[in-house]
Formats: sequence, structure tokens, C-alpha cells
Amino acid sequence: MPLLPPPSPSRRLALYTLTVCLLAVAAAVVSFVQGSWLGVVWVLLAGVTSNMTWYYLKRGRPAGGDGTSVTS
Repeated sequence: MPLLPPPSPSRRLALYTLTVCLLAVAAAVVSFVQGSWLGVVWVLLAGVTSNMTWYYLKRGRPAGGDGTSVTS
């Protein structure tokens, strides 16, 4: 029996966006160390991709409980 469930498209997209987020953070650090204000753009990109990662992770997670929403 496999330890991990088979990859779904949502999980794959979450991994892609997480990779882009980590690369954007690294680029922001390098930009700020070099004294460039272009790092602000990289920080904004990291924020967007971070939100996309959480969205795709939650979208790919199977619904638990009785199917009712916590917010309704």
C-alpha cells in the first residue's frame, strides 16, 4: 500500500506555486542585498504565489466531516 495518495492536479499545482514562491523569496533577498528596490516586486510575487499554494492545497484536500461548511 503506498504511503502517499496519487498526485492530483491540485496537488501538482500547489507544488509548482510553492516552488515559484521559494524562488521569488530567494530573488527578493538577492535583490535587497545588492541594494536594488526591485526586490519589492519579488516580495509581491511571493505573496501571490503563497496564496495560490494555500488555495490549491485546500482545493485538493478531500472534504471531511458531514459536508457542512465551517463558515456557513
